[in-house]
Amino acid sequence: MFQKSADAILCICGNMEGQYGGYEYSQSSGYVPPEMMQQQQPYTGQIFQPSPTYTPSSPQSFYGSSFEDEPPLLEELGINFDHIWQKTLTVLHPLKIADGSIMNETDLAGPMVFCLAFGATLLLAGKIQFGYVYGISAIGCLGMFCLLNLMSMTGVSFGCVASVLGYCLLPMIILSSFAVVFSLQGLMGIILAAGIIGWCSFSASKIFISALAMEGQQLLVAYPCALLYGVFALISVF
Repeated sequence: MFQKSADAILCICGNMEGQYGGYEYSQSSGYVPPEMMQQQQPYTGQIFQPSPTYTPSSPQSFYGSSFEDEPPLLEELGINFDHIWQKTLTVLHPLKIADGSIMNETDLAGPMVFCLAFGATLLLAGKIQFGYVYGISAIGCLGMFCLLNLMSMTGVSFGCVASVLGYCLLPMIILSSFAVVFSLQGLMGIILAAGIIGWCSFSASKIFISALAMEGQQLLVAYPCALLYGVFALISVF
């Protein structure tokens, strides 16, 4: 009886081993369902190839047609020697008509050179006054800027005021150059200083009138300019 029971158990185990073994074998053999077994279609597209008419762009195409068309470096920095020369001639020739389009530019290259020259001539005369020159120039430019904006209809920029006042400082360099040679504390020195003050103020007022279209107001503009250049004349004389 026990023998029959053992045979039955072995038979059942054998049947189960056959079933699971067949399943594992089918899985390990890479079974694929029939609906997934489709025939692969061949690729009929074309590989992208660049057009034979393609031409690579040159580096100059990003910066213009040619490097020769670029403006000079000094012009990009706002330094135009032709305009500087014309403004200098306008100051040296008080009766010459000023070009308002050129005088309305913000050019500080010439004024900086003239301020340095004025301080250098004072230094040759034994007067170290660089701080006074730049300090009085800054205060004077600020005052004239406020005054001209109140008087004119169009208005003016601070750079334009500084440029005009700086260019008109050129006659004052002549006065400080005379101070190197002889003393200006006599009668001749006072007359020369008064003439230089009138020269500077007349040139500055003429330029402001032409640039800002302030006809008939030259004397009103010349008076504060004369006060400013009078301070520079006092530094040169004393």
